[in-house]
Amino acid sequence: MDLYKNILVCVTKQKNCERLIKAASEYRLDQGILHVLHVAKNSWNILDNSRESEALEYLFRISKSYGAEMTVLRNDNISETIAGFALQQEIDLIVLGESSNEHENKYLKQLRNILKDKPIKIIEV
Repeated sequence: MDLYKNILVCVTKQKNCERLIKAASEYRLDQGILHVLHVAKNSWNILDNSRESEALEYLFRISKSYGAEMTVLRNDNISETIAGFALQQEIDLIVLGESSNEHENKYLKQLRNILKDKPIKIIEV
């Protein structure tokens, strides 16, 4: 298995994204950095939804337990925001969850078009 120094895990506001964080940590070199990123659209009010804010709080704790830093960014263009973060942080590997949602698959296609040379691993959730 290839190991990476700088990994980005993209999560949604669901507790089952813990699996993505765990899977990504297995690709990390000993001194590697693990970033966890959630991008919320500007129109999403995550703090008023107790279930969603509870899930994000849970993911913050899980991220910390894996030695990762979790970041939440707001932007309506999710793919470009992820790509910008990946470039800024010099990410070597991006880890995403597999989705049957056609809309979420659109983000993956856009991300691959923007970051042609970055490896992206899709993990079954």
